Amino acid sequence: MEQKPKLLWLSADRRQNNIHQLLTNQWQLNRIHPGEPLHTQEPECRGRPIGVCDLASLTQGQYAHIDQWLEHLPASSWLAIVQTGQLDHPQVRRLIQDYCQDYHTLPVDWRRLRYSLGHMWGMACLGNLEVDHNRASYQHFALKGPSQAIRRTRTLLRRFAATNEPVLIYGENGTGRDAAAHFVHRESRRRHQPLVTVNCAALPPSLTQSELFGHERGAFTHALKARKGRIEAADGGTLVLAGADELCPEQQSAILRFLQDGQVEPIGANHSTQVDVRIIATCNTPLEDLVHAGHFREDVMYRLGNLTVTMPPLRDRLEDLPGLVQRMLDNTTNQKHWIDNATLLAMARHNWPGNLRELQNRLSQAVLLSRSLRIQPEDMGLLQTTPPMQTDRYSLQAFRARADREAITTSLSLTHQNISAAARLLKISRVSFYRLLDKHRLTPPSAKTHNNADPDRGQGETS
Repeated sequence: MEQKPKLLWLSADRRQNNIHQLLTNQWQLNRIHPGEPLHTQEPECRGRPIGVCDLASLTQGQYAHIDQWLEHLPASSWLAIVQTGQLDHPQVRRLIQDYCQDYHTLPVDWRRLRYSLGHMWGMACLGNLEVDHNRASYQHFALKGPSQAIRRTRTLLRRFAATNEPVLIYGENGTGRDAAAHFVHRESRRRHQPLVTVNCAALPPSLTQSELFGHERGAFTHALKARKGRIEAADGGTLVLAGADELCPEQQSAILRFLQDGQVEPIGANHSTQVDVRIIATCNTPLEDLVHAGHFREDVMYRLGNLTVTMPPLRDRLEDLPGLVQRMLDNTTNQKHWIDNATLLAMARHNWPGNLRELQNRLSQAVLLSRSLRIQPEDMGLLQTTPPMQTDRYSLQAFRARADREAITTSLSLTHQNISAAARLLKISRVSFYRLLDKHRLTPPSAKTHNNADPDRGQGETS
């Protein structure tokens, strides 16, 4: 018997209605209520279901958190149900634009809803086939997870996707820069147009113009026929310059006119061709540093970096580890390997210099070396390579200390190093502020700053 397609129904209305009864005949329906704790509402789904978000059922207070549900649940795409008047609210429009592929207004037309859900499911199946074809790639999971760092990154990328401006994606090796570039294209209006990726690190300077701009027949030896360049092949879609920080000065000069005017001129041609291409550049090294060192053209940097995002390293999103590990294991082997708390703690202690790529490699090693379905720290090679960790790193006291330090540095930055103003911002006395500085061994502003920026400090008060 063929299994029904999966459908998530996110609604604050707990009542059954005719729509639900009709849906259960054709769909494997999973109803989710946004009033329940977020972590308890993660359905077990092999593959990626589609989802319906009933915005019409939400109260005003639930709007502030509904985006967290849309991020958390594993739906490949969402359809919103709204009341007609709700479309006048900017917050509702933003939710639909950022997260939903389609929306329907009440009363729901069942036939139209069935058609829309069928179309969304068909597109989701195509996406699942692509994932199955590339089962071992960590790039498919790089943007998954509930941590604040990756959620903030997803939100930025989704908003960038709504524009046609160039996007510059920074990040360490193995953080998923390519996944972010594909996400921007997939969420943009150009999603059905070509996505062309150029590996800048592997692009020889002598072949740059031919590869990017193409050539006419007879333009040089062995040019037996005309060839379209990579930029023109991306016309109407997106061009990803992977490793743009690897471009040499000659290559930067070659692409400047295209970045500025959107024109390409094949080798041997006597005319230019206008192309409509959205640029996404990924970099490991900040371009500002390369500009200051004289290795990158400033005018090229500004044409690449209108919108900038940095992919968080794995050590800054440890909350995502359990979910990432399970997804990678499910796509590495058909056996049900699992990780216990001791192994997760050992993974949290590791610094992960190779980020998600290192995590994938270690898990692949563990699947091969493990003598049981339970993966131990030694299976991942963590006992010998893990550096010593302070035992109180994850204690409540350690978290409070980090919060204190962040409060001190942030308040000083916001008040231009004015200790009196910073203390008022934190609603503590200046004496307490100085005690916090001393407790956490933070250097206070210089004496010159004290004299100029903090004139109301009492002479009788000391740190």
